[in-house]
Amino acid sequence: MTDLRKVDINLIVVLDAILSERNLTRAGELIGMTQPAVSGALARLRQQYDDPILVRVGRGFELTPRGEELIPVVRDAMVEISRTLELLPTFEPATSTRTFYISASDYLLSQMTSPLLSVIEQAAPGVNVEFDALPAGANVEPNDLLRRDVIIAGTGRGVPGKRQSLFSDTFVCIVDKTNPRLREGQLSLSDLADLRHVHSNFGEHVHTHVDDMLANAGISPHIGVSVQGFLPVPFAVSGSSMVGFVPERLSEQYSESLGLTIAKTPLNSVTLVEAAHWHPSKTADPALKWLVSMLRTAAEIVEFGGSAEEE
Repeated sequence: MTDLRKVDINLIVVLDAILSERNLTRAGELIGMTQPAVSGALARLRQQYDDPILVRVGRGFELTPRGEELIPVVRDAMVEISRTLELLPTFEPATSTRTFYISASDYLLSQMTSPLLSVIEQAAPGVNVEFDALPAGANVEPNDLLRRDVIIAGTGRGVPGKRQSLFSDTFVCIVDKTNPRLREGQLSLSDLADLRHVHSNFGEHVHTHVDDMLANAGISPHIGVSVQGFLPVPFAVSGSSMVGFVPERLSEQYSESLGLTIAKTPLNSVTLVEAAHWHPSKTADPALKWLVSMLRTAAEIVEFGGSAEEE
């Protein structure tokens, strides 16, 4: 058993930052240490665990298998230490220079980037935000949440952890205004079965609300084009005879400029609910709470609708 009197608590803090950021510079920024200091602490941690923990792979860094195993253990230890010492971190938006890492869909970013950055700039001019794409594939793992502050995704993705609903939208069918199958603004189930579809691809084994909606109607769509996410769909549909399904706000944003129209169909409408997701171990973090409040404010600015209670 380890003699706790010989344990350097600061090393646990550094290890937690390294495991979370997988980058010595960003880990240092997170905990207010210089990169050389973090590098020195990593050397001590490598000696203590007899494992490299973090190794260079190509132009980036990856955790070793031992490093991956340490993630939940160290996060639990950090939570318990904070509870024991009653020293939860503080966050001062006005003076902070923290960088927040957010994963979100192209559709979400097209709607919320401007209002989110606007409210953040007013409240915390020194704060930065780095966006990246949603993790590919059907399953978002807890480790994906540890590597980011927030993942914004539809509640149907089954993202683990805690979440806060932000806004909802309804899927609509879009076609070019000159589509020959369009009659009095409507498409029949037969039309939807015959027309080629622009398919939104979110990774292997990911079934979207649109996939389920068509399947429930007995339609196996003829895929003409597959694109990443929802944002390219209006551009692919424009000027073609294809059909696509996108959130209504996205169609309103591009329909006029691209010559599109929303087609009425016999399909039952499906609602998309976007939510901010985070790892449970971060729930007490004041910086995380502030970020979620900024996301909610941004959603309200663009009139996305009511917000749900934290789940």
